[in-house]
Amino acid sequence: MAAAVKVSSEERNILGFWPIKELLKMFAWPAIISMLASSLYNIIDQIFIGHAVGYLGIAATTIAFPLVTIVMSLGSLLGVGGSAFAAIKLGEGRTKEAEQILNTVAVTAFSVSLLLVVLGNIFLEPILTLFGATAATMPYSKQFAGVMVCIIPLTTHLIAMANLARTDGSPRLSMRALVGGVLINVVLAPLFIFVFHWGVLGAALATACAQAFSCGVFLWYFTTRSKMRLNKYALLHPSLPLLRRAVAIGASSCLVQLSATILQVVMNNSLLFYGNLAVIGGDAAIVAMGIVMKVNMVFISICIGIGIGAQPIIGFNRGAQQYDRVLATYKLAVKYAIIITCIGWSCCMFLPRPILQLFGSGSAPGFLGFATDCMRWFLGGVFTAGFQIISTSYFQATGQPLKASILSLMRQFVLLIPLMLILPLHFGLYGIIYAGLVADLVSATVIFLFMRQEMKRLHTLVA
Repeated sequence: MAAAVKVSSEERNILGFWPIKELLKMFAWPAIISMLASSLYNIIDQIFIGHAVGYLGIAATTIAFPLVTIVMSLGSLLGVGGSAFAAIKLGEGRTKEAEQILNTVAVTAFSVSLLLVVLGNIFLEPILTLFGATAATMPYSKQFAGVMVCIIPLTTHLIAMANLARTDGSPRLSMRALVGGVLINVVLAPLFIFVFHWGVLGAALATACAQAFSCGVFLWYFTTRSKMRLNKYALLHPSLPLLRRAVAIGASSCLVQLSATILQVVMNNSLLFYGNLAVIGGDAAIVAMGIVMKVNMVFISICIGIGIGAQPIIGFNRGAQQYDRVLATYKLAVKYAIIITCIGWSCCMFLPRPILQLFGSGSAPGFLGFATDCMRWFLGGVFTAGFQIISTSYFQATGQPLKASILSLMRQFVLLIPLMLILPLHFGLYGIIYAGLVADLVSATVIFLFMRQEMKRLHTLVA
C-alpha cells in the first residue's frame, strides 16, 4: 500500500491532492524562514552598526536602503512573476515551458543586473544625495551603498532563484540556502566590524559573502538536482513571450518594491526637513524611522512568506481548475497572516522601548521618545497588513496582474506618499508618522471590497 502511494505521488503533483493545511505548512514554513532570513540581513547590520559606529551609521544604511529595494524590485519582477507563471504551467502539465521560464528569468536577471552595476557606480553620490544623505552621513552611505551596488547580480539572482526553487518543489532547499547565508552574515559581520574595525564597510562585505554562498547553492541545485534545469541552449535562447507574461504577473511585486523605494526617498527627505525644524534633528529622525521600518520587516516578512508558500498551491490548482482548493488555501493563509500581524501590532504597542534599545540608545535629544511614538503611530494599523499581503498574493497566483498591481500600489504609492507630503503641513514631524496608520486602514478597506467580489466569483466556480 505504501509503495502504491509512493508511485501515485510521483505521477501526480502533490499540490493537486495533498491536504491544504499540510501543503501550506510544507511550503509556507520554508518561505517564512527564507523571508525572515532576507530581512535579518539588514536587521543584523543595523544592530551591529548601531553599537559599533553609532546612530550616523544606522542613518547611512537607512539612506542607502532604497538602492537595495530597487534591486529587490527587479528580483521580485522576475522571480515572483516567473515562479507564479511556472506554477501555472506545471499545473497545466507543460513542464518544458516551465523550464524555459526558469532559463529566461536567469539570463534576463543577469543582463539587467550588469547594467545596474555600471549605472550605480557612475551615479552613486548623486543618488545618495537624492536619497537624503548629508555631509555627516555621506561617507558611511558611500561605503555601504558601494558594495551593495557591486553585488546587484547576486541579490537579484538570490531573490529570483529562491522563488523558482519553491515552485520546483524544493522549499526546504530555498530555506537552507537563505538561512545559510544569514548564518554566514551573523559570523562575519561582527568579525569585520569589531575585530577588523571596518565599520559600515565590514557590514556590507559580510552581506556580500553571505549572498555569494546562497547564490552558489541555487546554481548547484538548478544545474544538478532540480526538475526544471538551467541549460546552455535555453539560456542562449530566452523566450520573449514567456518573459512578457512572467513580467506581467510579477509587475505587482515589482511595483511594491519600486513604490517602497519612492516612499523611502520621500520619507527620508521629509524626516530630514521636518526633523531639522524639531529638537531631535533630521539625521536622528531618519534613524528612528529606519529602526521602526526594520522591526516592521520582521512581521511583514512572515506574512510575505505565508503568501509565497500559498502561491504555488493556488496557482497549480487554478491551472487544474480545482477551485475549492484555491478557496481553502486563501482562507487558511489569511487566517495565519492576520494572527501574525496582530501579534506584531501588540509588540509595537506595548513593548516599543525594549525593541528599540536592541539597536543602541541613540545620542540625539529626545531620540527614544520620538522612536517610540514612531513605532506606535506609524505601525498602528499593521494588524491589517497580513490580510492585504495574502490578498495581493492571491491575485498574483491566479494570473490577475492588473488587480494585483492596483492593490500592491494602494498603500504605499496611492495613499502613504501623498499623506506624507500633506499631513506634515498641519502636524509637522508627527504628520509623517500619522500617515502610516491612515494609509493602512484605508488600503485595507479597499482591498476588502476587491476580495469580497472575488470570493463571490470563486464560490460560484466551486458550486
